[in-house]
Amino acid sequence: MRGSGKVAREAGREAAAERLRRLHESTATDLLSYLARRTLSAEDAADLLAEAFLVAWRRIGQIPKENEASRMWMFVVARNVLTNWRRGTHRRIALADELRTSIRTAIVEPPDTDNEVRDAVNALPAKGRDLVMLVHWDGFTIVQAAQLLHISESTARGRYQRAKAALRIALEPATDDRLPALPKSMIGEQDVLTSRLTGIPRENVIESTAISVSIVDRTP
Repeated sequence: MRGSGKVAREAGREAAAERLRRLHESTATDLLSYLARRTLSAEDAADLLAEAFLVAWRRIGQIPKENEASRMWMFVVARNVLTNWRRGTHRRIALADELRTSIRTAIVEPPDTDNEVRDAVNALPAKGRDLVMLVHWDGFTIVQAAQLLHISESTARGRYQRAKAALRIALEPATDDRLPALPKSMIGEQDVLTSRLTGIPRENVIESTAISVSIVDRTP
């Protein structure tokens, strides 16, 4: 019984495959022309034709046996496949346009236009450079930058201190040491560099940093 059942299933698959082959021979050329006139390229039309016959294979038992009826059935399938493709294409275009708009709005050049600063940052070792850019240009805290770089907070602080020291040496002529020093926290030590790297006047950096320090000091 098991053997006969297996033979019957195999015979059924062979019959379905032969039916699909005949359907392909009788309709594929016309379907491809239909799709090619309605798509952007021959490659798109060929992909849609393949998808239409994949649908036919999955629903082989629903295809009418009469030749003209089966031909019309395939054109209905092709039309549905084409409609879905158009919807997907329109969605992709809309999403791409939205993404391009978002990118143009969100991505801006680093605020400092001083070539000396850019050169100094670019001259840092890669690990320190990534950290400085994340903190000063992308607005992350050192803790957040450490998470993004998959390093410990202590490692990030060590790298930041070394990078900061290198930048102070590189930018020494432009550093104004007459301004009062802030408390020696990680935030407070960044005021001069932050001013140079972001283009924000140091007085404003000091004011905003002092507020940040007071908030940090009050945090449990």
